[in-house]
Amino acid sequence: MLRVHAIDSHTEGEPTRVIISGGPDLGIGPLRERRERFARGHDGFRRMTIEEPRGSDVLVGALIVEPHEPNCVAGVIFFNNAGFLGMCGHGTIGVAKTLAHLGRIQNGTHRLDTPVGVIEFTIRSDEIVEVASVPARRSRKGVTVDVKGFGEVVGDVAWGGNWFFLTTAPARVPLDRSRAAELVNHASAVRRALAKAGIVGDDGSEIDHVEFTAPARRRDCAWRNFVLCPGGMYDRSPCGTGTSAKIACLAADDALKPGEHVGAESFIGTRFEAWYALNREGAIMPTICGRAWITAELDLLVDESDPCAEGIIDR
Repeated sequence: MLRVHAIDSHTEGEPTRVIISGGPDLGIGPLRERRERFARGHDGFRRMTIEEPRGSDVLVGALIVEPHEPNCVAGVIFFNNAGFLGMCGHGTIGVAKTLAHLGRIQNGTHRLDTPVGVIEFTIRSDEIVEVASVPARRSRKGVTVDVKGFGEVVGDVAWGGNWFFLTTAPARVPLDRSRAAELVNHASAVRRALAKAGIVGDDGSEIDHVEFTAPARRRDCAWRNFVLCPGGMYDRSPCGTGTSAKIACLAADDALKPGEHVGAESFIGTRFEAWYALNREGAIMPTICGRAWITAELDLLVDESDPCAEGIIDR
C-alpha cells in the first residue's frame, strides 16, 4: 500500500495540499523539466492526491522536491484538477506556512524554486507571508472578444505567473456567492471565446484564467474579484497570480505607483495586500501578502486493488 504524507492548509479561504513525502521520483534538473516529467509520467499521482475520492475540484496540490537553484529552502510543483501550474500565489503562502509548521524554516526571507523561476517569500512576525512574485506584465490592452450568449467583452491580457484575461464584472451578475454558478458559466464562455478567436499569451499559451473585477465592499480594498481557474472552479482567495496580473495592468495605466500598497478583496470577502517595485530592466515585480492556516496532517493511502486508486475518472 502506497502511503503519501501531506499537510493541508487554506490561504484566505483557498485550500492547498502540500505533498511532503511519497511522491514520484522526478530526477534532478530545473523545475520546469521536472514538471514536464511529472505531467508525462505521473499524472495519476496528481489525480490521486487532489481529486475525488480523496480531494475535490477546488483543491490545489503542491509537491515538495529538492530545489535546483542555489540557496532555496525547497522546490515546488503546483497542480490542480486540470493539470499543472507554473506558479500559484496562494499556494506559495500555503507552502511557506507548511514549512514553518514543520520547523524547516523560521520567520524571515527565504527562496523557493518553482517551474517559472525562483520566488522569495518572507514570513513576518505577525505570521503574514509576503511573496515577491515573478515579473508581471500586461500583454494586450482593450482586447475585444465576442462571447456566445453574452455579446462583446473587452478586457486586458496579462501575465502574473499564469495567463489572465481581466475584465469588469458583468453588469447583470453581481459578484455574490449566491451567483457563483452564473459567474462560472459566464467566465467559462469568455475562456472558450478567447480560445476560438486565437487570443493567447505572448508565448502562445492558452489564457486559462479569467478574472472579473468590481468595486470592493471592504474599506481596505481597491477592488473585489472573481477568478475562474483552469479546472472550472473559482478561487476562494483573491488569487495571488491574478492579483499580480491586476497590479501589472494598474501599473501600465499609471493608476498605481511603485511602492503604493493596495488591497484585493476575494469573492468570499478575504483579503490580499499587494504592491510592486521596478527592477533594473523596468519590469513590474509584484509582492502579494496574506495569511494561511494549517487545517490537517494526513496520510493518503493507495491500495492497488482500489478501482478509484488514481481518482474518479471517466472511462
